[in-house]
Amino acid sequence: MMLRPRWVLALLFALAVAAAFALLGQWQIERAVEQSTTIERPTEDVLPLGDLVQPDTATEQVATAQRVEVEGVYVPGDTVLVEGRLNDGVAGYWVVAHLEVTDAAAGGLPVALGWAADRETAQDAADAFDASVVEEVGADAAGVGAETQVVGRFLPSEAPVAPDEDGDPFAMTTVAVAQLINVWADYDDRPVYFGYITTTDAAPGLEAIASPPPEHTFELNWLNVFYAVEWAVFAGFAVYLWYRLVRDAVEREQQEAEEAAAAAAADAAPGAAADSAGDPADSAAAEAK
Repeated sequence: MMLRPRWVLALLFALAVAAAFALLGQWQIERAVEQSTTIERPTEDVLPLGDLVQPDTATEQVATAQRVEVEGVYVPGDTVLVEGRLNDGVAGYWVVAHLEVTDAAAGGLPVALGWAADRETAQDAADAFDASVVEEVGADAAGVGAETQVVGRFLPSEAPVAPDEDGDPFAMTTVAVAQLINVWADYDDRPVYFGYITTTDAAPGLEAIASPPPEHTFELNWLNVFYAVEWAVFAGFAVYLWYRLVRDAVEREQQEAEEAAAAAAADAAPGAAADSAGDPADSAAAEAK
């Protein structure tokens, strides 16, 4: 039955369908691998900030967690504390200052100067930092502080979080640029970078912020893997369907042959009986015997 032209053509069609399903499954596997592949970036190479980001634009993935360098002028009086920041698993405070970038596109940039375990230490360090910036501004004839170079890891701006009802309404728990520009003095309609830098070297009185390089993880897209398995099942089902149809055809032919043989036997039996009954000589011979 399988070698009949009709079923050979059906087999070729089933194999073509199975091959198409197999290709679709392979495509789903490739998609799962592509979506899970992590592109490694040289995050530990120090790059100029201006080559990666621009003010008033969203932070792209290529700039996230990249170590950068930038020059600018700190603005005294805009230094704030951000509480609830972990440093090697210990909660404490960040001291975040306001830097006006000078060696790239002009704009405000938050800079996390360091970490302290308690609020008093963090506030003392912030006051001392502002005082040092004020001295630089006073010593400058133009009324601006001296340019300084900042090296650290650039991270995207965080979302602002509302303080607790019973807590300090001005407390900050995230480095949110949208919140900081409302705290910085006279900061209206000026460019700002939507990210911040954690400095490599901490300011006096503070500890360096632990900022390890980003981890590169590899995770498969299991939904695509599930689709690939489905296509493999469909491919197998196409061949099985052909086999099942051939088997049904064989069984149908066998059943038809058995029915035809039974019908022929039924037609032959009454005729033989009639022939025996209709021959008088045979009947007389039988009686004589």
